[in-house]
Amino acid sequence: MNTTPSTPTTDDTDEKKATDTEVAAPDVTKKAGAAEDAIPDGVAPGVTASDVTEMDVAATDAAAEDGLHAGREPELLAEAEEATTGGAGTGAAAVVSAGLGIVSLSGAWTGRVAAERETLMGQIKTSGGGSAAQQISEIYGDAWHTTAFVNGIFAVLALLVGAFALVRPAFGTPSLHPQAGWVRSVAWASIALGVLGLLISVGMYLDLFVALPTAAGG
Repeated sequence: MNTTPSTPTTDDTDEKKATDTEVAAPDVTKKAGAAEDAIPDGVAPGVTASDVTEMDVAATDAAAEDGLHAGREPELLAEAEEATTGGAGTGAAAVVSAGLGIVSLSGAWTGRVAAERETLMGQIKTSGGGSAAQQISEIYGDAWHTTAFVNGIFAVLALLVGAFALVRPAFGTPSLHPQAGWVRSVAWASIALGVLGLLISVGMYLDLFVALPTAAGG
């Protein structure tokens, strides 16, 4: 009978190590899964680890978005300030043009002063004598034409300023907000007043509406 203990072979040793590795592998997997499913301290009951991860991702995205908006905040403020300034300037131009159009129709003190000056100069010219036609022309006709000329200047200014108020948004930096409706309405009204005032002024200057009076017998 052979009592010598048998020596394990290399194949038996390798097979035993592989078996031990397979047995230990589930424990490692379980430990990793437990680490992943671990819930941080201070989290409300019923909240899983995946929920905490999703909340962390959402918080990170929100912080990045807030940083982006914070970086653009000065730029947005500058654009808003520029749009407000441009809108106020255009509105003021429309109101001014409407006022100029009204003055072109009703007349201004500058026109009256200029007309009185022409009347005085006519009186001085005809003080030494002159025909009736000459007196009418120097005293009345020149003053009438001067008034028409001054009113025509106001009408042209109303046209120019009103047109500027309308076309201003097409030039310069594009605005984020469209032009206000009341600005366009006032600008168009001022242009209409300017056109009407200019036509009346031209008619007065050329004596189309009312001819100068004539003296009987020449």
